[in-house]
Amino acid sequence: MERVLTRPIALDQRLSAVFGVALFAGLTALGAFVRLPLPFTPVPVTLQVFFVLLSAVMLGRKAAISQALYLALGAAGLPLFTGAAGGFSHLLGPTGGYLLGFVAAAWVTGSIAGRYRGAAATLLALLAGVAVIYLCGVIQLAMLLKLTPPAALRLGALPFIAGDLLKTAAVLAVARGMRR
Repeated sequence: MERVLTRPIALDQRLSAVFGVALFAGLTALGAFVRLPLPFTPVPVTLQVFFVLLSAVMLGRKAAISQALYLALGAAGLPLFTGAAGGFSHLLGPTGGYLLGFVAAAWVTGSIAGRYRGAAATLLALLAGVAVIYLCGVIQLAMLLKLTPPAALRLGALPFIAGDLLKTAAVLAVARGMRR
């Protein structure tokens, strides 16, 4: 006869946080492998934003640590960035601002989502996170490619808004389901 667990297994809070940080660093790396290059911009569509936002909702401000871990491993040379690339130079390239923005976005989103409850507050936190990613990414893209602000927005933000709104809605749905 099979034995079935009758009690939930509880992890120590610190161990749970370490596991969550490592898990979301790995998921963000996996999100880089789901990419759709766009012919008119050096910035591809990926699933990374979904995992950055989800990490923030699930881990709070600790999500910034998961994103910093992801960047550190990729910068150290592990092939974790889009196109199975790695190395510090990617943080200085056209998509580097977005990558660096992941850390800031995770902290901002996690701070807001951790402090306020409810769907409206979570949505606001998620949209703030997306805005932080765009801000960091578009600024670096503009500086590197010597683009005017409107041109940088056309290449680095506008093509991604619809997809990132879908990712935001998906994270909101997952977060709602987890809270039940």
